[in-house]
Amino acid sequence: MVNLVIRVVINAVALFVADLLLRGMTLTRDAGGLILVAVVFGVVNALIKPVVQLLSCPLTILTLGLFTFVINALMLILTQFLTGLVAGDLIAFNNFWWALAAGVIISIVSTVLSWFLSEER
Repeated sequence: MVNLVIRVVINAVALFVADLLLRGMTLTRDAGGLILVAVVFGVVNALIKPVVQLLSCPLTILTLGLFTFVINALMLILTQFLTGLVAGDLIAFNNFWWALAAGVIISIVSTVLSWFLSEER
């Protein structure tokens, strides 16, 4: 249970940092909304992303792994769509390229935070 809470907090911080750095991304400043976006993003990454990665494996190999960034952007756009259905505009991107940039930033921030907050040190 503690690991789940840590993952949600890491996602929330990574999303917040991406919002601070990118002018083409808007994210709610409400703490509850931010946690909701982080939870939805975590669920999307846990359930849908592995299936998409499996189906796009040949393309990922062909692009030497760069297609993974496109998958991350698509997961963010799906998160935008799902949170929009549930609670309105909690997260939004001006276009796909801003989602791609946000995916890169979120990946970097969450990786760094996971290094520091991991229990297996």
